[in-house]
Amino acid sequence: MIDRQHLADSQHAEEQRFVELHPRSAQMAADARTNLLGGVPMAWMTRWPGAFPLFFDEAHGARFTDVDGHEYVDFCLGDTGAMTGHALPQVADALYHQASRGITTMLPNADAAWVGGELARRFGLPVWQMAMTATDANRFVLRFARFLTGRSKVLVFDWCYHGSVDETLVTLDERGLAVPRQGNIGPQVHPEQTTVVVPFNDIPALEAALATGEIACVLAEPALTNIGIVLPQPGFHTALRDLTRRYGTLLAIDETHTICVGPGGATAAWGLQPDFFVIGKTIGGGMPAAAYGCTAEIAARLNELLLDKSVDTSGVGGTLTGNALALAAVKATLSTTLLDADFAHMIPLAGKWTDGVQAAIDAFGLPWNVQQLGARAEYWFCPPPGDGATAAAAVDHQLDAFMHLWAINRGVLLTPFHNMALMSPHHTLADVQLHDRVFHDAVEHLTR
Repeated sequence: MIDRQHLADSQHAEEQRFVELHPRSAQMAADARTNLLGGVPMAWMTRWPGAFPLFFDEAHGARFTDVDGHEYVDFCLGDTGAMTGHALPQVADALYHQASRGITTMLPNADAAWVGGELARRFGLPVWQMAMTATDANRFVLRFARFLTGRSKVLVFDWCYHGSVDETLVTLDERGLAVPRQGNIGPQVHPEQTTVVVPFNDIPALEAALATGEIACVLAEPALTNIGIVLPQPGFHTALRDLTRRYGTLLAIDETHTICVGPGGATAAWGLQPDFFVIGKTIGGGMPAAAYGCTAEIAARLNELLLDKSVDTSGVGGTLTGNALALAAVKATLSTTLLDADFAHMIPLAGKWTDGVQAAIDAFGLPWNVQQLGARAEYWFCPPPGDGATAAAAVDHQLDAFMHLWAINRGVLLTPFHNMALMSPHHTLADVQLHDRVFHDAVEHLTR
């Protein structure tokens, strides 16, 4: 229903507008290419639409300003890292206070016990340790799972998202075989040696894989979040927990994105019962911090391991992990935000955003869909997918780029790679209504 030549012409016009609006970002991007690989401090920062990445000047609450003076409503929020909102005063104060008293000593302080207790209260598992990122936390959990079970392989769901963990950068090919995910650079070994992959929501395939007795751990998101939101079908999580227990496989739930469901994530909201739990990004209010929890039974077994004098070469840890600055940020964040009252504001706003997108889809008769997961929502250029492969097959890079660039040129930032919006406690109905207008106008332009 979209004329591709019209789309290409429109994309060209939006690219020209982007360049005209952002001369300082263009110059900074050119200068940065001298000493930064790709001109950016992190490779995927090149994935934004436009001829160069925007350079931001400052960010507060749900908005940021670029170096050319343009203000944006930020629905990306650092891909969940700033879900609490940007520049929280309480986090900034905690960071300043702790930095002036010491950052890294390789010793715990009083904040450590508070953080452990709050993580246990929120997410239900009693024993915790810290990590720098959720990627690290997932790596550590998989190591522990292999140690505890004596098994070598892990199971993930096709098109899952668990950061840059080697074992999870894998998909199924057209023959149903595990292969390196497109873009996976230099995998240590072929993923078929480490990983079994099954489609999300496919209970028979899950049982067949677990029945081999070779799976140490299933690492799962409660819902797929990085290939378009793919929700679990009724009974899926009950079957996942029952089957892992039946076949002696540990279950790790990664809630780095699905914390959007509520203060305790989907685990608390949906009554999940994992053996391990991973959380990252948002718990530090923007400061790098992550954590992983486990059951009391697993903790009792791991405590024996961690008391061994060779623990520093276990492959778990890192000198800066659990530093006092990160712990101060986590305490300041979790004691003041991501609370019931915040989600009571954020989730209805995501519902309004979803309704606005759906209204435009319906008005122009497009075969698109929009899905909501708590405070997160996302539109896709296909009917609602039931697994990651279906969602991946519907990716339309040309249309993605146009929709993002159209929005950026009108003061709205969505998450790159896909078409997602995340609400913070600082977003307003006016912010959502701005996106309604921008999205409607983009679709009207494309279909006229």
